[in-house]
Amino acid sequence: MGFFAKLLNRPGTEVTRRMDRHRAQLPVIEKLGEEIAGLGDEELTAAAGEVFTGYDGREAIYRFAALAREAGERTLGERAYDTQVLGLIGLLEGHVVEMATGEGKTLIGAMAAAGYALQGRTVHVLSVNDYLADRDHDWMRPLLQLLGVESGSVTSALDREARQAAYAKEIVYGAVTEIGFDVLRDRFITEDEEQRIGARDVVIVDEADSILIDEARVPLVLAGSTEVEEADAAIAALVESMHEGEHYEVSEDRRAVSLTPAGTDLVESRLEVELYGEDAQTLAAVNLALYAKALVTKDVDYLVVDGEVKLISESRGRVANLQRWPDGLQAAVEAKERLATSVSGEILDQITVEELIMGYSTICGMTGTAVAVGDDLREFYELEIARIEPHLPVQRVDEPDRLYTLQSSKEKAIIEEVVEQHRSGRPILIGTRSVAESESLAEKLAARGIEPQVLNAKDDSREAEIIARAGQRGAVTVSTQMAGRGTDIRLGGEDVVEAGGLLVIGAGRYPSSRLDDQLRGRAGRQGDPGTSVFFTSLEDDLMTRVPEAQRFVTEGDEHGRIDNRRAAALVEHAQRIAEGENTAVHRDTWRFTQLMAKQRELVLQRRAGIRAGEDGITEVREGLGADRVKEIEETIGEDGANVLDETIRQTLLFQLDSRWVEHLAFLNDLREGIHLRTLARERPHEAFNTESIAAFNSFWPDVLDASVEALREAEFTSEGVDLPTLGMKRPSSTWTYLTTESAFGSDIETIVKKIRG
Repeated sequence: MGFFAKLLNRPGTEVTRRMDRHRAQLPVIEKLGEEIAGLGDEELTAAAGEVFTGYDGREAIYRFAALAREAGERTLGERAYDTQVLGLIGLLEGHVVEMATGEGKTLIGAMAAAGYALQGRTVHVLSVNDYLADRDHDWMRPLLQLLGVESGSVTSALDREARQAAYAKEIVYGAVTEIGFDVLRDRFITEDEEQRIGARDVVIVDEADSILIDEARVPLVLAGSTEVEEADAAIAALVESMHEGEHYEVSEDRRAVSLTPAGTDLVESRLEVELYGEDAQTLAAVNLALYAKALVTKDVDYLVVDGEVKLISESRGRVANLQRWPDGLQAAVEAKERLATSVSGEILDQITVEELIMGYSTICGMTGTAVAVGDDLREFYELEIARIEPHLPVQRVDEPDRLYTLQSSKEKAIIEEVVEQHRSGRPILIGTRSVAESESLAEKLAARGIEPQVLNAKDDSREAEIIARAGQRGAVTVSTQMAGRGTDIRLGGEDVVEAGGLLVIGAGRYPSSRLDDQLRGRAGRQGDPGTSVFFTSLEDDLMTRVPEAQRFVTEGDEHGRIDNRRAAALVEHAQRIAEGENTAVHRDTWRFTQLMAKQRELVLQRRAGIRAGEDGITEVREGLGADRVKEIEETIGEDGANVLDETIRQTLLFQLDSRWVEHLAFLNDLREGIHLRTLARERPHEAFNTESIAAFNSFWPDVLDASVEALREAEFTSEGVDLPTLGMKRPSSTWTYLTTESAFGSDIETIVKKIRG
C-alpha cells in the first residue's frame, strides 16, 4: 500500500469522514427543528417516543437531534450549537467525542443518553464523583423528562432499596466507583430480589480519558471483616534510620528502590535474618517499608488527616476517598507516620475500572482531551475519537515553556509573574503538581500582599465556588489538578476581557500532556481571550527522569532561567517518556487481568446457574449417595426433597464464594512474585497464565467436594441445616474501597537485576 493510501486509511480517518458528512447535513437538522418548534410539549414527547421506530438510520438520528435541541431550549434555556449536535451524533455512533472545556459536554451527554434510551437501551452516565453525577442529573432531568425518558442517580448515600429504584430507570447517573461497587456487591447476593444493578448495556463516560486511561488500572475492592494487617514496627524503625546512597538506592525514574550491600548487611545484622535466603516475608516487609520511606511522600502522595492516611489522586489532585494502597504498603506508610494500622479486610472480590467498563455492550464518552490517547483507546477499548471543533475559534495564546535550573528559581519566577500580572487586575489560575507546592506558592504570594484562593486535597469543599469565581477581576487561584472539576471559569466582565482574560500558569509539566492541556483549556473558553504558560525546573520529578537534562544545570542566567532550545526539547522528551511508561504499565496490568476476568466470568456464570437451581444440585446429591439423601429427606419430612435442594443451593453458593476468595488471594500473591520468575528465565505473563489456569482447573470440583463434605454429616431438621454452625458463615460486615495497582509492578524487575548482580 502506498504512502497516500496508508494516510487515507489510518485509524480514525473514517470517523472524520463520517463527521464531515454529518456536518454537511446540519442545515437539514436546522430545517427539521423549524418544523418541530411548532409542536406542543406533549406532541414533542410523543414524537421523541416514535423517532427510532418510525425512521431508520441517519434520518432517525437527525430527527432526534432536532427534537433534543428543541427540548433543551424549552427546558434548560440552552439551544445546542451545531458543534454540540455533531458531538451528540458522535456519541450515538459509539465514539469518544473530544470537545474543548466549556463547549457543553454535559448537555450532549444527556441528549445522547435519551437517544439510546428511546431505542430501548438502558444507559449509565458515569462521572468522576458523586457530586458531578448528582448535579448533572438534577440539571438535565427536565430535558430527559420532556423527551419521555425516566432517569435516576446513584450516590454513596443511598441504601439498597433506593439504588434498586434508581437502576430501574432507563438512564442512571453515577460515579464510576459507585457503579463498580454495586457490581461487586451483586456478585454475592443469594436471592434475585437482592440485586441492585441489571445488565450493563450502554455507558457514556464523562472525562473519558481520565476514567478509561488514567484510572483504568485502579481496582475496586469488596472486603469482608478479618484480621488487621499489621506492619512490623521494628522494620519500620530500622528503615527510617537508613540513608539514601548508603543503605538503599532509588532508580533514576524514582519508581523503584532497593537495598545496597551495606543496607542488606544492616538489615541482616539487626534482624538476624538472611534476606535473600528463605525468609521472603521479611524481605517483602523491608521492601515495603523502603518504598514507603523513599518513594511515598507526605503532602504529595498522601495527607495525614485526623490520624488517618488519605491518598491523593495523581490525576485529580484531590483526596481519593475510600482509596488505600495494597500489599501491605498502606500499613507500611501508617507505620512510617506512627499511626494505628487500619483494617484492610479479606478481599472478597475486586474489579478494575477497565474491566468494569468493558462489561458494557456499548461504550462511548466525552472529554476535552482524547486525541493524545487515541492509540490507547483503540488498543484497550477499540474506540475511535470524533474530534469536534469549538463553537468559536480559540483565542488563547499558549506561550513557550519557561525552564529554570532549580525549584526555588522556578517558584520565584512564578511569584514575580503573578505580582506583575495582578497589577492589571487580570485573573490568574496557577496549577500545581502537589499539595505541598500549592501551599508553598500560596505562602509566598501572601508574603507579597496577594491572598490567593487555594484549592487542593486538604480542602475541596468549596471547589465549585472557588472555580466559578476564578475568572473575576483580580482573582488569584492556586489549584492542584484541574481535571474533572466540572465547573467553567467564566470571565468577570469587559474589564477582564480587556486585561487579556484568564492567565493560566502551570507550575511544572504533568506526566501526561493531556493534563497540561486540561489546565490550559481553562483559559480561552468559548472564544474568550486568555494565555497559558508553564514554568518548569530541572528539579521537577518529570525532568529527573531524563539524566541528560542535568547537563544544562550550569546554563541558567542570574535568575536561573535556561534559554536553550535543546534543553526546552527535553521537557517534551521527558513527558513522552512518562506517557510511554504509563502505557506500558497499563498494558502490563491488562495482560494480567485478562485471564482473571475470564475466570471471574466463568465463576459468575456458574453462580447464576446455582441460584437458578440448575447447577450442582444433582452432583451433590450423587456425592452424598442415595442412602444419605433418603435419610435426610425422611428426617426433614414433608417437602424433604425441596428443602434439601435449597440447602444444597445455599451450600454451593457459600463454597463457590469461599473458593473464589481463595483463588483471588492466590492470583494476587502469584502476581506479586511472578517477576522473580525472570531469575529462572521464564516470561512472567506466561508463567502467571500457566499457574492460574492450573489452579482454576480444579475450581468447580473443589466446590462440589466441599459441599458434599459439609453436608455428609450435617444434622438436618424440618427446616434444613443451620449453615453458620457448620462454619458456613458469611462476613459479618463488608465494605468497599479503591486500591492502587501493585506498588511494585514491573519495577520488581529492577530488584531482580540487582539480585542477579
